[in-house]
Amino acid sequence: MSDSSMADPSTYFSDFAGGLDFALDGFQQRSCRALEDGSGVLVCAPTGAGKTVVGEFAVHLALATGGKCFYTTPIKALSNQKFADLRARHGHEAVGLLTGDQSVNARAPIVVMTTEVLRNMLYAQSPALDGLSHVVMDEVHFLADRFRGAVWEEVILGLPAEVRVVSLSATVSNAEEFGAWMQEVRGDTAVIVDEHRPVPLWQHVLVDGDILPLFEDGPDRSGRGVLVSSVLKRTVQRVLGGRSDGGRGGPRGGGRGAHGNRRGRGGSPHARGRGDRGRPADNGGFRLPPRPHVVARLDREGLLPAIGFIFSRAGCDGAVDQCRRSPLRLTTEDEAREIRAVIDRHTAGLPPEDLDILGFHGWAEALTRGFAAHHAGMLPAFRHTVEELFTRGLIRIVFATETLALGINMPARTVLLERLVKYNGETHADLTPGEYTQLTGRAGRRGIDVEGHAVIVWRPGMDLGAVAGLAGARTYPLTSSFQPGYNMTVNLVQRLGSPEGRLLVERSFAQFQADRSVVGLARSIDRNREALEGYSQHLQCHLGDFREYAGLRERIGRREKELEKQTREARRSDVVAQLASLRRGEVIAITSGRRSGIAVVLEPDRSTTDPRPLVLNEDRWAGRVSAPDFRGSVQSLGTMRLPKHVSHQSPPVRRDLSSTLRQSGFTPPRKRPHGRKSAAADDRELAELRRQVRTHPCHDCPEIDAHSRWGERYFALERSTDKLVARHNAAAHSLAREFDRMVRLLTELGYLAGGKSQETTVTDAGRLLVGVYAESALLVTESLRRGLWAGLGPAELAAVVSALVYESRRGEGGVVLAGPENMRRALDDTDVLWAEVRDVESRHRLPETRRPDAGFAQAVHRWVQGAPLDEVLFTAGDANGAPLAAGDFVRWCRQVVDLLDQIGMVSDDTALVHTARSAVGSIRRGVVAVEAP
Repeated sequence: MSDSSMADPSTYFSDFAGGLDFALDGFQQRSCRALEDGSGVLVCAPTGAGKTVVGEFAVHLALATGGKCFYTTPIKALSNQKFADLRARHGHEAVGLLTGDQSVNARAPIVVMTTEVLRNMLYAQSPALDGLSHVVMDEVHFLADRFRGAVWEEVILGLPAEVRVVSLSATVSNAEEFGAWMQEVRGDTAVIVDEHRPVPLWQHVLVDGDILPLFEDGPDRSGRGVLVSSVLKRTVQRVLGGRSDGGRGGPRGGGRGAHGNRRGRGGSPHARGRGDRGRPADNGGFRLPPRPHVVARLDREGLLPAIGFIFSRAGCDGAVDQCRRSPLRLTTEDEAREIRAVIDRHTAGLPPEDLDILGFHGWAEALTRGFAAHHAGMLPAFRHTVEELFTRGLIRIVFATETLALGINMPARTVLLERLVKYNGETHADLTPGEYTQLTGRAGRRGIDVEGHAVIVWRPGMDLGAVAGLAGARTYPLTSSFQPGYNMTVNLVQRLGSPEGRLLVERSFAQFQADRSVVGLARSIDRNREALEGYSQHLQCHLGDFREYAGLRERIGRREKELEKQTREARRSDVVAQLASLRRGEVIAITSGRRSGIAVVLEPDRSTTDPRPLVLNEDRWAGRVSAPDFRGSVQSLGTMRLPKHVSHQSPPVRRDLSSTLRQSGFTPPRKRPHGRKSAAADDRELAELRRQVRTHPCHDCPEIDAHSRWGERYFALERSTDKLVARHNAAAHSLAREFDRMVRLLTELGYLAGGKSQETTVTDAGRLLVGVYAESALLVTESLRRGLWAGLGPAELAAVVSALVYESRRGEGGVVLAGPENMRRALDDTDVLWAEVRDVESRHRLPETRRPDAGFAQAVHRWVQGAPLDEVLFTAGDANGAPLAAGDFVRWCRQVVDLLDQIGMVSDDTALVHTARSAVGSIRRGVVAVEAP
């Protein structure tokens, strides 16, 4: 660019737009112009609308003005993809990459990074921030993520004021609220919302082999209709009536999608043909159509490539296996050869001896036939292969979990949904409108497809009206998940001081949303108080002050509840003390809940606030029990001998121990053990209140029932108002108060010093915590301070560290207690320390640090020692003998490496630093070391 153009900002956008091979949409032009004028921008638009063009203009603008641009993404895969895109446009020298475990050309003027990397740079006040003019925050709606969302707000709040922030978000219904917050914390910010999908989205339902429109009318500007199709309703009624013409057709090559569709590119599939119907089962019940038939049907209708969202990894793999067992082939020989070349390039670094355990051959065969799975349990090399092949149009259908909808750019012509229910970590729940919008947003490739398609597989019980409401909803609110953490707190105190750190927390989007709710609560409180004035007029009695009388009765009710609560708490306190005193091998009676019966204590818990000893019962169940599992008191029935080490997650061990327990002759007591008597029996205040009621003049009023009804209404509304006041007070400055509690806890533990009249400062221990970003940062630093891991070898240290990052999935958990004595002792010591930390957190009313999970310890221990992959995967497998998924193994290993790297950076124990670095080197081998080409 010439000097004259550098001096004339009006040329920046025209130069950028002139270098594109397509015309920019209105929202893209408005966004780029606002950015050129010096504003930050928040761009909210549907998936595939072209938001990233605005981010690319920020890169162009930074280069043109001699500044620097950081391009942040939520996941490493998206960072890698954006890194490749920007290098292709600006050259290798101008673009760098930082993802925690990768550093490429980090001093370049354009650096792509994960959001966590930028957060860490801000806290470290890295020199790399010098000259930074623009930051692009791609997928900024990730700040709603309950696990990682706080990072986005930390970055937005922590960036220097002169940096222009370009926030790219999926369409959210409260974009104006989010934009108002951005305006408040970042200064001039243009909010640009565009709900128009550049590729219209047609909604369909697959019923009895037919792909039918969901809506009577076509899509509006945003791809949504209004009325449920009458054809669809009649077809569903016919199927429910038991009529079916049997199953015809099957998987075969069919039409060639983008290359040779029967109906051309992207035509709208309405009621056509009658093939590939699902067949009723022999008992007359409904049977879903086989997946190969569904895929073949989509192919003949010209609806491939497609993403089939299945909300479980096993379901994705099972779908691929079904297709492999069928004759389905979606590729030509030339395409298959091209696919094999991509496979070879991505997997060249895999050890040949590991290919069988990785399922390489079946995976590769499916790819060459045009279908694949995509989920977090896959080896990264396998996932990257699928992503490249799908993006290049060589794979025609991918069966994926919903994580695909939140990350990398893999658009398709069609999105297939077999279910509208998914497991949310606690229960199976219906998809929300926001989740449905996110998933179906992948349908329709801009510049390739005339229209996109969403196909839902119908099944009995599906409410078509509810489906239409889901597909037609426009509600997708963005809600902050921000809350202070220990690392954040100590970093803010070090960088800004406690008062300024508190103010920054108060400026979060979470507090902004809470403060807006305070306004509504205040209005409700005012309305309730007006109503209370009206109610009081109905509390007039000729015998005396009925409001006073009703108040006495209200106080009696409150006092009875208080005493009942005191009794419950006293009884719980007794149970807590009894649980904390239990010894290993002690046999107890569990007296409440579905685990009631006889159990033996495997691991005591000495917590003084919430002990949860590990027990095994007669039914082979092993788990932790707590105070609610006992009524009255904890009864000890005796003791039984236990082996020195009990691997309670091993089914044979549980079976043998429970058999021994049953044969030991212990029996539960016939009567439930009694705890303390009710505190109400001897309470003088309650007795006095009852006396005052009996002697009150209004006690004998003939209209007492009518007056009392008004009194009940009055005090019920008063209680409701008190709750609103409490919510109002809790919402106002709620995060600042939590920050204050964190400061007090960290001061008590010696990470901070000062407080009250003195300035709060970071101690040497605090500087240790500053560099630990793990979820369990406080537990990590306390373990380092106490020397719990000193003297461990590389394999043992990796095993113990894994317990602080690993989190078992449902149904997982291998044998974890085998291994060297020093490793088991360090794991036990870390668990005991966790109980101490939890007690301190409970006292300060702070969220509890997650308990260490040793389910990966033995696996990583063996891996560091050089064990082969197949042995390690089975070591970390589930209770049914299934091995750990290779992708999960690599992911957990890399998280262990990340925490070991942090320990190596912050610890002042030279030997421990050497051990940590040695462990990192030993973990990075084989499949763990293979990176994307």
